[in-house]
Amino acid sequence: MSPTLAWITAAAVLAGHFGLMLSGYNRINGFGWQRRTVKRCTKVMFAFTLLWPPIAIWMWQGFLSNWVTGNADLSSTPTLLAIYSVLCLLAWPMLGIPWLYFRPIFGVEAVTAPRQTEVVPVQQAVSNRLALTRKCKFESRLPINQVFDLSIDQIDLPVAHLPAELDGYRIAHLSDIHLTGDIHPDFAGYAVQRATQWDPHLMAITGDIIDKQPCIDWLGQIFAPARARDGCYFVLGNHDTRVVDSWQTRDAMDRAGWTDLGSRGLKKKLGGVDSLLIGNEYPWFQRPLIDAQPDQPFRLLLSHSPDQFGWARRHNVTLMLAGHTHGGQGRLPLAGPLLSPSFHGSRYASGDFYRAPTTMHVTRGLAGTHLIRINCRPELSLLTLRAA
Repeated sequence: MSPTLAWITAAAVLAGHFGLMLSGYNRINGFGWQRRTVKRCTKVMFAFTLLWPPIAIWMWQGFLSNWVTGNADLSSTPTLLAIYSVLCLLAWPMLGIPWLYFRPIFGVEAVTAPRQTEVVPVQQAVSNRLALTRKCKFESRLPINQVFDLSIDQIDLPVAHLPAELDGYRIAHLSDIHLTGDIHPDFAGYAVQRATQWDPHLMAITGDIIDKQPCIDWLGQIFAPARARDGCYFVLGNHDTRVVDSWQTRDAMDRAGWTDLGSRGLKKKLGGVDSLLIGNEYPWFQRPLIDAQPDQPFRLLLSHSPDQFGWARRHNVTLMLAGHTHGGQGRLPLAGPLLSPSFHGSRYASGDFYRAPTTMHVTRGLAGTHLIRINCRPELSLLTLRAA
């Protein structure tokens, strides 16, 4: 065994280790566990991610030396180390191939949706200083950080089985507002203002509105000015469970003129078409009880997580809007996003997708508890529906 092959194998094991940990991190955040449990698990995983490589290299040094000289004795390898090393090597075909297959550059399941993008440095558009905390002031000044560069994307979204009367129907989609107190409410307020100026037929928020209890007092200021012909609707997400009582958020949004779709269906005419508006906040709140067979020509689902794509398909949803993944918070050239809190990993981190009979739009959202966005600007989605 040549030294080169021996060390290539060791490098492959280490790369597989990082792939396993990344996959586990993404998926553990897809569960509806309490925040404390998720945090503990991710901290243990992060520590193991960093500590295992030097420990493994130290344990492997003697074995690799013997392997190079042809005197390797597999029985001398610690059992747990050997088993985990094999798992790391198996991660290449079992996780690596699907990950590569669903890279955004290949467009698997993607919908071709023409878009026009306007990038607005929001700090220049508002009078108040957006960075309120020391942490936010420091991180927002990093040269690669796009946290205050709002991407306003006007998207012509082809939707399969769209009723002809809804061709041209306009939906303003926001998500992941994440009011933490780090960023001035003017940032979200500006996005709502621009969405309203676009004169949408409907406005939707797909969860994670608030993280900190004091920010509930900001909701009226931010969202009361919103206007849409057929109404403004919202669901909650996992971060909305961080306040003492999520009903305080629902009540405040109700007072601001928004309709709560959480865990229910609402029959309504949209553009003269009998429609069903559905809210799915699972797994953090209950799923709605909806008939799988549609009585309406058009079904619109607001879901916090794209993980409910399968549920949407089983319930004959025409169009699903989701957030939660923040586009990965950062995107590599060609490879796209790595981090994405979803059972699907980064497969549906952001963009437009179709699996019969459902078209899904996943927005990158406005903000996050992490105040760094790299090649992944916050997004306001202005969707014009088109018959596919």
